[in-house]
Amino acid sequence: MEQAGSIVPLCLRKGRFGLHCSRMPPAVEKISAITFCVLNMKASVQFYRNVLGMELLYGGEQASFSSLRATDSESAILNLEQGHTVSRWGRLIFNEMDVDAFWTHLKERGFNPEIPRDASWGERYFHMLDPDGHELSFAQPLQ
Repeated sequence: MEQAGSIVPLCLRKGRFGLHCSRMPPAVEKISAITFCVLNMKASVQFYRNVLGMELLYGGEQASFSSLRATDSESAILNLEQGHTVSRWGRLIFNEMDVDAFWTHLKERGFNPEIPRDASWGERYFHMLDPDGHELSFAQPLQ
């Protein structure tokens, strides 16, 4: 029995069924941004803005730090930071409505992306490198 005036958090008190509740551990809610180091800010901004169609939110071709976002306003921000690039870091995956049309768009602009293919996990996708060698993947769910 609790003494009058004792302060015991509700989640630590024993309930009718003998259960103790506990706080849920904190969890990541969403990815806010990803940052790539780039050697040539002008080339990188032009690639992400003009070729991939991302919106420039901050900085620009002459800046040492720039932020861009895909057309979905809920998308994570892609930051570009002037500096030394890192090889074999991983891959950034973009969702596309029509992977084959986007592949054609890139080929017509002189890029050489891998040929699109279907994956066992239910996506059609292809990979390519950005101007600094960061691996990008473009994917759409298979119907």
